[in-house]
Amino acid sequence: MSMPNIPNINPEIKLKRNEVINLLLSSIALEEISLSHILQEEAEKTRYSLENCASLREILLITDSVEDMIRTILHKELVLLFKLDTVLKIPEHNYDCGCECGCQC
Repeated sequence: MSMPNIPNINPEIKLKRNEVINLLLSSIALEEISLSHILQEEAEKTRYSLENCASLREILLITDSVEDMIRTILHKELVLLFKLDTVLKIPEHNYDCGCECGCQC
């Protein structure tokens, strides 16, 4: 079997420090918005089951499902907190960048 032929792709994306930080913070914010939508849907699911006279067994199953989802969201929130802490600890300037222009590489 022969190896696949992959074209020589050399994407060069150059971002400044503040642009990278803004992109990272935006990604955290978008994930937080997504989690809030999931929580809202879980609340709607619970409300719907209670309003439509679901049986006690069905309500308990839905409650277990909601609890599992909240645990999953909690884990994701912890990961996002660690990500935010890491982004906020990015140093002001990389002194090993080798440039003398005063940029924030």
